[in-house]
Amino acid sequence: MGKLNSLGIGPKIGRINIPYLAVTLILNYFYPAIFSFGADARKWLLIAGVVILALALVCYGLTVKSLLMGLRNTRLMITGPYHYCRNPLYATIILLVIPGLALVVNSWLVLTASLVGYIAFKWNIHSEDEEMERFFGDDYRKYRAETPEFFPGCKK
Repeated sequence: MGKLNSLGIGPKIGRINIPYLAVTLILNYFYPAIFSFGADARKWLLIAGVVILALALVCYGLTVKSLLMGLRNTRLMITGPYHYCRNPLYATIILLVIPGLALVVNSWLVLTASLVGYIAFKWNIHSEDEEMERFFGDDYRKYRAETPEFFPGCKK
């Protein structure tokens, strides 16, 4: 059967979202008055953004650790972060990293990269689901039926 694709749809999402995010950061740098949440809240946005990014770093680390263990053993991961949603790595980046970055740089335009990332995720996730089903069969179908795809805690 071979090995699972260790990158999943990450490169497909990245080809869309990384250039988009770069453009939003550049536009925000040159036109901060247009794209900022507001100068009055700058300090609090920075603090909130740093806290969110710290949480994202922890979530990302835990997810990568679980993912690598599953890949190394070609085992379906359903515990740890994978207990809460089937795609915690993508969820961490889209729901925590990008919003945290948007708060740190005080830009609502940067925040739109989360929406673009989520659309790219939804557009491509079917291929990853198909691969997981080929490798893990009924175990994956059961996991998919019981575990939210993206938003932790949201039932189907």
